[in-house]
Amino acid sequence: MKQQLLGSSDLMVGRLSYGCMRITGVWNPADVTPERVAAGKRAVLAAYEAGYTLFDHADIYAHGESERVFGEALRETPGMRDAVVIATKCGIRWAGDTAPDAPHRYDFSAAHIQWSCEQSLRRLGVDVIDLYQLHRPDALMDPVEIATAFDALYRAGNVRWFGVSNFRPSQVAALRAHCPYPIVVNQVEISLGKLFTLEDGTLDQCLAEGITPLAWSPLAGGWLGDGGTVSLEDSERAKRLKLLEVLNEVAAKYGVSRTVLNLAWLLKHPAGIIPIVGSANPERIRESAVADTVPLSREDWYRLYVAGRGQGLP
Repeated sequence: MKQQLLGSSDLMVGRLSYGCMRITGVWNPADVTPERVAAGKRAVLAAYEAGYTLFDHADIYAHGESERVFGEALRETPGMRDAVVIATKCGIRWAGDTAPDAPHRYDFSAAHIQWSCEQSLRRLGVDVIDLYQLHRPDALMDPVEIATAFDALYRAGNVRWFGVSNFRPSQVAALRAHCPYPIVVNQVEISLGKLFTLEDGTLDQCLAEGITPLAWSPLAGGWLGDGGTVSLEDSERAKRLKLLEVLNEVAAKYGVSRTVLNLAWLLKHPAGIIPIVGSANPERIRESAVADTVPLSREDWYRLYVAGRGQGLP
C-alpha cells in the first residue's frame, strides 16, 4: 500500500485506514462474547497483514470494548505496535453519564479530555496515543481550555499529535488560533453520497493548511458498495440508482469492484483523503487494500462526481 504523511506530522501511514468501530460486532459491552472478540482480532490482523497502518478508534465504540479488543490483538502480534499508528477520539458522553438525568452531550472540558485519554491508554494497553482527536464539536468548547489539555497530554508523553473530527472550517480555525500544536487531521464524512465537504470549504482548508482529511463512511453506510441497494422509500431513489448505474459502468471499465472504485475516487483528490475502511470481513478488508492502484482518470472522476451530485456542473 502506498504511504503518506498525516498533515504536518511525522506519522507515515498507508493511503487507507482501518476503522475499528465494528470489530466487536455489537455496541453493548455485555454482548461482546469470546467468539466476537476472536472475530474482531481476525479483522484487525487481516488489516495489518494487508498493509493498513493507521487504525482508527474512538472511546465510545462499543463503550470502549473496541479499544480493548484491539489492544489484545496488538499484544498478541509481535512487532505490530512499532509498525502501526494508533488514533482514537474523545468528547462524546452518553445519556446518564455522571448523573441519571444527564443528557447525551459533547464535552471538551480539559478534565474530560485528559481523563478520556487515560482510559483509552489503559484499554489499548499502550504508553502513548499517536493521534488524539476531538470527536464531535462541543458547542461550549473553549479553544484555550482545549489547548491547555493538549499541552498537558503532550508534556506527559501521552499523545504525539492532535486532530479533530466533524469540525467545520471555522471551528478548526478557532482551535488553531489558540492551540500551540498543529491540527494534523480532520475526520469527516466524505463519499459520493455525501459531497458537502467539497463545497463547504473543508477540503479547501485541508489543502491550504496541510491538514489530512480522514473520510468516515466512504461507502455512505454501505449502499454505494458491492451489494448495496437503494430503498423503495428513499426520497432520492432515482438519483441514487443512477449513481449506482454509473459506478457499475466505471468499475467494469477498470476491472474492480464498486467498493474499490469508491475508495479510489476519494484517493484521487489532491487533499490526500484517507478513506476509513470499516468492514469486519477479512476478505473485504484485503480487497479494499488495492484501491490505491486504480488509475482513475480525471474524466471518470468527474463522471462519478456529476452522478453523485445528481445534476450537471454549473
